[in-house]
Amino acid sequence: MKLLTETTKIDNKGSIREHVYTAIKNQILKLELEPGRKISEKEIGETLQVSRTPIREAFLKLAQEELLDIYPQRGTFVSRINLDQVEEARFMRENIERGIVRLACEQFPEDYFIQLETNIAMQKLFNEKKNFNRLYELDDQFHQILFDGCKKSRTWVVLQQMNTHFNRVRALRTSTGMKWDFIIHQHKQILDLIKSRDANSVEKVIAEHLQLVVIEKALLKEKYPNYFK
Repeated sequence: MKLLTETTKIDNKGSIREHVYTAIKNQILKLELEPGRKISEKEIGETLQVSRTPIREAFLKLAQEELLDIYPQRGTFVSRINLDQVEEARFMRENIERGIVRLACEQFPEDYFIQLETNIAMQKLFNEKKNFNRLYELDDQFHQILFDGCKKSRTWVVLQQMNTHFNRVRALRTSTGMKWDFIIHQHKQILDLIKSRDANSVEKVIAEHLQLVVIEKALLKEKYPNYFK
C-alpha cells in the first residue's frame, strides 16, 4: 500500500497530520493501545501506512496532552492513567453538569428532548445486543445533547480536553462490564426530571451519576494495577 504524504487529504476533512493524531489518540482512549505499552514510530507507521514525520508530530502533541511519555534513549510509552487527573475531570464535570441540568430545567428546546428520547431508546437496544462500545458512544452523546440544548457546546469541547484520563477509566469500565441497566435508568431519570422542571432533584441525580466512577476506580486499580500511576 502506498504511504500517505503530509499533503494528502483524508476524506476531505483535514491533513494527514490530523488523521494520524486522531487515530493514535482514539486508540489510546479506547485502550487499544493499553497504558504502559511501548510504541514506536515504525510500528504506528506500518499500522497506519504513513511516513514517520506526521507520527513524530502526533507523538509530541500527545505527550503534551499527557497521553504519551517520551523518554530519550528509552522510547515512547502510552502513559498510565493518572487518578488525580481522573478525579479532577470528574469534579469539573459534576459541577458543570449540575449547572447544565439546572439550566435545562429553565428552558430546553423540544427537538433536544426528542434527541434525548431517541438516544435512550438506542441505549436500550444496544444494551440488549450487548454492544458495549456503542453504548459508550451513546452515553457520551446523551451528555453532549444536554450541553448543546443549553447552548453550551463549546463548554463540552473544553471538557473533553480535560477528560482524557477520565475517559480511559470509562473505557476500562466498559470492557469489564458496566451496570448499563442502572446507567440507562439514571439517564431516563435525568430526562424526566428536566421535563418536570425539578431542578433540585435532577441536580442530585446527575451528581450521583458522575460519582459512579469514584466507587469503581479502586476496583479497577486492583484488577489492572499496571494501568495506573
